[in-house]
Amino acid sequence: MIIASSETGTKRQPEVGGRLCNYIGGCWSESTRSEFLPVTNPATGELLGEVPMSSRADVTAAVEAAGQAFPAWRSTPAVERVRVLFRLKMLLERYADELAECLTREHGKPRAESRAELQRGIENVEHACGIPTLMMGETLEDIAPGIDCETIRQPLGVFAAMTPYNFPVMIPLWFWPYAVATGNTFVLKPSEQDPLTHQRVVTLAEEAGLPAGVLNVVHGDREAVTALLEHPDVQGVSFVGSSQVARMIYAQAAATGKRVQALGGAKNHMIVLPDADYDQAARVVLSSAFASTGQRCLAGSVVVGVGEAYEPVRDRVVDGAASLRLGNGLDAAVDMGPVISARHRGRVVGYVEQGAQEGAHLLLDGRGATVPELPHGHWIGPTVFEGMTPGMAIGREEIFGPVLGVTRVDSLREAVALMHKIEYGNATSIFTTSGRAAREFRYRAGISMIGVNIGVAAPMAFFPFGGSRGSFFGDLKAQGRDAIEFYTDRRVVISRW
Repeated sequence: MIIASSETGTKRQPEVGGRLCNYIGGCWSESTRSEFLPVTNPATGELLGEVPMSSRADVTAAVEAAGQAFPAWRSTPAVERVRVLFRLKMLLERYADELAECLTREHGKPRAESRAELQRGIENVEHACGIPTLMMGETLEDIAPGIDCETIRQPLGVFAAMTPYNFPVMIPLWFWPYAVATGNTFVLKPSEQDPLTHQRVVTLAEEAGLPAGVLNVVHGDREAVTALLEHPDVQGVSFVGSSQVARMIYAQAAATGKRVQALGGAKNHMIVLPDADYDQAARVVLSSAFASTGQRCLAGSVVVGVGEAYEPVRDRVVDGAASLRLGNGLDAAVDMGPVISARHRGRVVGYVEQGAQEGAHLLLDGRGATVPELPHGHWIGPTVFEGMTPGMAIGREEIFGPVLGVTRVDSLREAVALMHKIEYGNATSIFTTSGRAAREFRYRAGISMIGVNIGVAAPMAFFPFGGSRGSFFGDLKAQGRDAIEFYTDRRVVISRW
């Protein structure tokens, strides 16, 4: 399987097992650092490639290439810019099966989930194609005798993003299509754990006609991130990852006058009322908590059963979780794949051990899960705790794995109060057949993304994506109208002729 096949620039991109290159100024180029990290299939242990840990010089070259490309790209009419994105959308759909298979190999999630991730990414490209309308300003004549006033939106220059491993195709597409559609240029630093599929996306963007330097990719670690945050020509940065790092990104980038949108972690509560459809609620909870092996910021982490709803939902969730089949995501019968790495498996296991020590009761323990035919996979099975409280590490911290807590309260108000004891404010859901209860919940939840009988409250591309409190640092979120606001400046022109 070829990761990418572009001949542009200095060299062809490598086949599986080879070394990846950066993409700078329309050329595939080797990093000036000699350090590389292996990219492996987390289900099989197969070596898929090696990713460079790029230097500050590599980042500088990418930012300079983006800066040089900006004037010509900015002056390209918006309708021409989005024609490139229309062609990219067509290519992403044409190669969807290839991309989904590549994504499953490097991330581990089942192929159906990879295909769904890709579709969500395509929807952002699709939405960005509406820039000629979305960038429109406003006018008013005769604000005073003979004087007119108008607002226009203009791009700012070079933007950058640092994106995580859990959605390595979708999350970059939250950012750079909007940036380039609005006339900016871009430098992407993808996750070093699974960069292969988006590398292929870059070759498709090139095939779609995106000019050299408009999109650049630099692989790497902390050195590359720091270089992007400190570079004076980078106008704004986007980040998705842990809240600890998001807070640091926000502070460091804002200190140099950059625009920042930093999306952090989560501890999402799902509240089940006694009037809910328990079977439906349990099915949705299972998907929310254990799809993508729990490695997503919208995963349900705590199920709160209100009153008599607790036991029926708890029992259904435990039984359903116990029946999930682990294995290679390329197998259509598999429900859940591995976690991304041995190191991350160790982190998740550590939380499970700590939860047991702190007094939570294990209803289902996934630590001993194995897939005999895949002994090198990073396996951990669905894990369910009873008696999880916000005073426990497992009750207040983001685990980012297939670990779910179930707890009981007596009322909806008590459930909301429990949720508010957590620093995060990313997403939450309620399961009920009562419109009155649903309205009260969304009125009081204080969380940015709210689901009603929905387990994963993931907004479509034309709505903003991002949390509140400790889950988000910045003012403008990803996707939707916020993306247009973030990547443009509104200028006011007052004219007398």
